[in-house]
Amino acid sequence: MACPSCAADKAGSPNDPRWRRALWIALAVNLAMFGGEMFAGLSAGSKALQADALDFLGDSANYAISLGVAGLALVWRARAALLKGATLAVLGFYVIGATLWAIWNGERPQAEVMGAVGMLALIANAAVAIMLYRFRSGDANMRSVWICSRNDAIGNIAVVLAAAGVFGTGTAWPDLIVAAILAGLGLSGGMHIMRAAQVELRQVAAAPSHQTRHA
Repeated sequence: MACPSCAADKAGSPNDPRWRRALWIALAVNLAMFGGEMFAGLSAGSKALQADALDFLGDSANYAISLGVAGLALVWRARAALLKGATLAVLGFYVIGATLWAIWNGERPQAEVMGAVGMLALIANAAVAIMLYRFRSGDANMRSVWICSRNDAIGNIAVVLAAAGVFGTGTAWPDLIVAAILAGLGLSGGMHIMRAAQVELRQVAAAPSHQTRHA
């Protein structure tokens, strides 16, 4: 019989089977949305959709890493969170570069496709964010997953608004502005995750060896 005080039975523990199940569901949703949104973004010429698709890809990698380190010592979970934060920051810089390139060479995207795909992505991310909400106060690795999901939902709302802006103005500027906002969210979220992971790594380094093994 499982001890009710064991870490594996606590909500928010990396050994919680509910946590693992939520990650598997989130991984499947994000991989599917990455493929669909990237295809739609390339077809419609939307930098915002492409940026959001890259965010889905980054999150898929993050969920896979989280599944790989779930149940390991805190030091490994913190290192995984550090890697995920760096990945988010790199994606943010990439989107900024792609947006600057599009300012000079881009064409007006298809607002109808942007709106439809943006709404679908919003529904998918909102469902994942609600599912992961209960785990938002765990370690840096678990918080990083929640931050990714929250940022994605915010980004999807921005994509839908960008579609309305492109339709109303007849220009690509709303699409490009939202792509830049998504890049800023990625950079901000990545820095936040890396700071939290560095705090945990310092705590592990300062703890006695027997406490580190227990963690």
